[in-house]
Amino acid sequence: MAAIPGSIETGAQPPMTIPLRHFVVAIGFLLLGVLVGGSLVFDGAAGLATLAHVHLLLAGWICITIMGAMTQFVPVWSGVTLHSRRLASVQLFLVVLGLFGFVAGLLTASFAWLAPFAVLMLAGFWTFVYNIGRTMATLDSYDVTERHFLLSLGFFLALTALGVLLAIGFSRPVFDGLPIDRGGVVGAHATLAVFGAVLTTVYGALYQLGTMFTQTELHGVDHHLRRIEEVGHPAGVVLLAGGRLVDASTVAIVGAVLLIASALCVSAILGRKLYEMQVDWTPMHTRYAIAAPALAAWALLSIPAWTSEPTAAVHRFGAEGTAHLLLLGAVGFVVFGTLYHIIPFIIWVHRYSDRLGLEPVPMIDDLYDDRLAAIDGTLLASGTAALVVADLVALPVVVDAAGGTLLTLGVVVFAANMLLVIRRHSPHSLGRVVFGSLVGEHDEPAAGEATPEN
Repeated sequence: MAAIPGSIETGAQPPMTIPLRHFVVAIGFLLLGVLVGGSLVFDGAAGLATLAHVHLLLAGWICITIMGAMTQFVPVWSGVTLHSRRLASVQLFLVVLGLFGFVAGLLTASFAWLAPFAVLMLAGFWTFVYNIGRTMATLDSYDVTERHFLLSLGFFLALTALGVLLAIGFSRPVFDGLPIDRGGVVGAHATLAVFGAVLTTVYGALYQLGTMFTQTELHGVDHHLRRIEEVGHPAGVVLLAGGRLVDASTVAIVGAVLLIASALCVSAILGRKLYEMQVDWTPMHTRYAIAAPALAAWALLSIPAWTSEPTAAVHRFGAEGTAHLLLLGAVGFVVFGTLYHIIPFIIWVHRYSDRLGLEPVPMIDDLYDDRLAAIDGTLLASGTAALVVADLVALPVVVDAAGGTLLTLGVVVFAANMLLVIRRHSPHSLGRVVFGSLVGEHDEPAAGEATPEN
C-alpha cells in the first residue's frame, strides 16, 4: 500500500490531536461497553443496564468514532478547511459529558438526570453537525461519499431530538394525548441511529475506502448497485422510521425491503473490490472481508421478519437474534478495520511525511504491531461468531460467556495496539492527545499550512 494515496489533500486536515482524541475516547467507551455487556451475560442483568450497554457502544464508540473520522477526512477527502477547530473540540466534550451522565443515570435509575444529560449529548452532536455542515457548504458539488455524509448529518439531528424526548419521558408523561406512543418513538430513534446515522456513514466511507485502499474502481455492475443503494437506503431509513413511529406496517415494510436491498448492494460492491484488490492484505482488508459477508447474511436472515413484522420490538435491528451480526459483524468490523488505517495515517502524516525522501521512514502499516493485529482479529472474529451463533441457535449460556470473553480480550488487544501506535510514534504524548490544551491545539497548524485557521 502506498504511504499516502495521491487523491487526498493532507494539507487541509485539522490538528492531529483533535481526531485522535475522538478515537481514543471512543475506544475507552468501547472498553466500558464490553464490560457492561459482560455483566449482562454473567449476571443476567437487563432493562436499563442493556440500554446503557447499547448507548456506550453506539453513541460512545461508533458515533464518536464517526465524529472524529468526519472531522479528519471531510477536509482531507474534499480538500476544504474545517470550519472551526474549536467547535471540533467542544463537540467531543459535550457528548462525553452528556453520555457519561446519561449512562450513570440509567445504571442508578436516576431518571431526573437523564433529560439534562441527553440535552448535553444533543448539543454535542448538533455542534458536530453544524461544524461539518458548514465545512461541506463550501463545496461546489458532492460526490457519493459526501452525499452520504450529508444525509447522515440530517439523521443525527433527527435521532438526537427523539432521544431527548425519550429521556424526558422517563420522568414526565411526554406522550400522553399524542397520536404516537413511547414504543413508536423508541423504534424510530433506533432506526435513525443504526440505519440512518451509522450505516449511512459507513456506506459513504466504504465507497471511498473500499476503492482507495484496494486500488480498484467502481465499474460495470458496481454502478448499478450504487445507484440502487444511494436511492434505496435513505428512502428506506425514512420509511422504516416513519412506519415505526406511527405504527404503519405497510410503510415500514417498504422501508425495510429498501434497506435490505441496499445492504445487499453494498455487500456485493465491497466483496467485489476485495476480490479485485491490487495490493497486499492488511488488517483493514481482513476486517472488511468479515464485514461484507456479515452484512449480506444479516440482510438475508432479516427478510422474513422485516417483510412480516418490521414494527415489532424484537425485530428492531433485523430478524430476532441478528443484532450482533449487524452491529459487531458488519458495522463493528468496518470500524475496527478503518481505525487500523486512520490512526496510523494521521500520525504518519504529522510525524514522518516531511521526512519522506530525505531519510528512511516507516510506512503507515509499519506503525502498528502485526502480531497484536493478528491476535485481536482472531479474538474478535471468534467472539463475534460465538455470540452470533448463540443468538441464532439455542445454546448453553456458557457459549455466550465464552463469546463475550473472547470479544473482550480482542477489544483489549486492539485498544493496546492502537494506543501503542500513539505512544511510540505520535509527536505528542498520549496525555497531550487526550487532555491537551484546547488553546494550544488551535494554534497548531495542520500539515502543510503556514498559519492556523479558526
